Amino acid sequence: MSDTIISTHGLRKVYGKAESTFEALKGIDIAIQQGESVAIVGKSGSGKSTLMHLLALLDSPTTGEIFIGGQNASKLKKQELNKLRNQTFGFVFQQFFMNANDSVLNNVLLPLKINWTKRSTRAKAALEALKAVQLEEKIKNKALNLSGGQKQRVCIARAIVNNPSIIFADEPTGNLDSETSELIENLLFGLHKEKNITLIVVTHDPELAQKCDRQIVIKDGKVVA
Repeated sequence: MSDTIISTHGLRKVYGKAESTFEALKGIDIAIQQGESVAIVGKSGSGKSTLMHLLALLDSPTTGEIFIGGQNASKLKKQELNKLRNQTFGFVFQQFFMNANDSVLNNVLLPLKINWTKRSTRAKAALEALKAVQLEEKIKNKALNLSGGQKQRVCIARAIVNNPSIIFADEPTGNLDSETSELIENLLFGLHKEKNITLIVVTHDPELAQKCDRQIVIKDGKVVA
């Protein structure tokens, strides 16, 4: 855990123009180490989700820099940025973002298709990911026929199918009951430790945040702890 995998310098995000401008992030400087589990916490509107979207290269900062594994993301072309994001990150969101009418297998295969992974290796990788979340028996089921907890496990399988260095989890248990939430949390943290994946969790749940190695507390667009 000695290598910095993500760092930011003077990160600002401003929305709107003229009198309607809103500064969501006000100069964020953070560093996250390879293999860490980090919770980004704060009240609604604090800027925590905005920060995650910037770290995950899903949005661009107004000013400031983001370094991923030593690479300055602002210096990369769009194609290079997409490649870095697709090969380095896995995503687990509160909303499942699944193709409900497609099979579990095809939902998990999606990142491999985007990455132009060889067809011959796709199914094996997807099956291994589904085994990791104990859903291999649901491989042919349509996503719409799964429970909420099963859908989130499919999303975790999809997140790890590319062997990412980093998983971003945005309120990953927000739509789940307490028992299922605990199962999903144990699964995420188990994969984090087993595969040395850096886990970055955005949450307002103090119990989930406490399970992480440390917390980054955001208030009014600034890191306060």
